[in-house]
Amino acid sequence: MKTTAFACSLVAACALAAPAVAQQAGDWTLGFGLHSVQPRSNNGSLADGTLAVDVGSNIRPTVTFEYFIRDNVGIEVLAAWPFKHDISIDGLGKVGTTQHLPPVVSLQYHFTGLGSVTPFLGAGVNYTAFFSEKTTGALTGNDLSLKNSWGLALHAGLDYRISDRGALRADLRWIDIDTKVRLNGEEIGTVKIDPVVAGLAYVHRF
Repeated sequence: MKTTAFACSLVAACALAAPAVAQQAGDWTLGFGLHSVQPRSNNGSLADGTLAVDVGSNIRPTVTFEYFIRDNVGIEVLAAWPFKHDISIDGLGKVGTTQHLPPVVSLQYHFTGLGSVTPFLGAGVNYTAFFSEKTTGALTGNDLSLKNSWGLALHAGLDYRISDRGALRADLRWIDIDTKVRLNGEEIGTVKIDPVVAGLAYVHRF
């Protein structure tokens, strides 16, 4: 989190006075980068509140595609290599792992006229698909499953133009991800992941 905040500050500090190139209706961009999914610090509890859960962070490569439906207004899709998270329970340690894919579709507005820096804000919807759940430690041999999740997603970032069509991007997302947990087929509670997703990427405009 601190690294991404520093990157955003550095991009803003390095902004030049060159004219900005507006994204026009019909343009589209493709971005490649790395994003870190950092779940909230309190992920809830299971078994009627007796077992506090902790979900670990993970970094994976990501791809974004954005199509501009109007000048400076785009619809973006975020895709990623599957994220993998350790699941721990207070007092028991690591009890399992899961993988997930969290595609996000957002409507975004890009603010031009600020030199080489183009900030943007967006909001949309996320669908998180969980798979490959495995148990370990105290839960070894049990069947763990996490229910897929729909939720709101918020997005903010900065593009720093490095050429007529290329930019470096630093961005942050907040995603509402809550999943119901089943152990051996029985629902035992809800885990609130609700991560901040911090990333750096290269974005090319076509």
